Amino acid sequence: HLKCKNEPVITGLPIRGEILEADPVVSRKELGFNEKPLILSMGGSLGSKEINKAIVEVIASHMHDDDYNFMVSTGQNGLWVPDKLRDRGVDVDKSPNLQVRTYINDMDRCLSAADVVICRAGASSLSEIQALGKPSILIPSPNVTENHQYHNAMALVNKGAAVIIEEKDLSGSVLGNAIDNLVRDKKRYAQISKNAREMAVVDATSRICDIVVGLIKN
Repeated sequence: HLKCKNEPVITGLPIRGEILEADPVVSRKELGFNEKPLILSMGGSLGSKEINKAIVEVIASHMHDDDYNFMVSTGQNGLWVPDKLRDRGVDVDKSPNLQVRTYINDMDRCLSAADVVICRAGASSLSEIQALGKPSILIPSPNVTENHQYHNAMALVNKGAAVIIEEKDLSGSVLGNAIDNLVRDKKRYAQISKNAREMAVVDATSRICDIVVGLIKN
């Protein structure tokens, strides 16, 4: 799409060392979750109303089964989530397999501990998911320029590296089924993880530095 004077170089997006180096076992222990699969749901700093509504339904339907651990980052616009969960009979304050936060300030720990990531399809999130080989359920924001998050997500989906649910199709039952199908199919889960990791570019910082140094020398 861009007219470039020089041939573009694809470097990838730099990823913080803390994320690349985080230990999943240590992270899980520090967060206080048991060995059940950890489902991480996040919708950005403001939060996604539709993702939050769907994950509330999923949690409410699964909490008594004790099948999963859940961590939810509601965003600033999702402060209603804990009360909605309480209305559905979920003990938000004392449940050992549920943590609800407004923001995630320790993304390295939470992302490394997660077994499935539910999120939008921004470039930074996808780069981190790929680097850690995390199976993900991507729900692209429809409210972005040229629907670019959908195309971001499909870059992974077409490589068998993620699952996509468009927001117009999202509901608690659809999301819950997607989680169950992903976690229970061990072969598919492992393949998605492998495919995501193979798409990762983990040396983006070095690539960028090499280009800068090369420009200086020239």
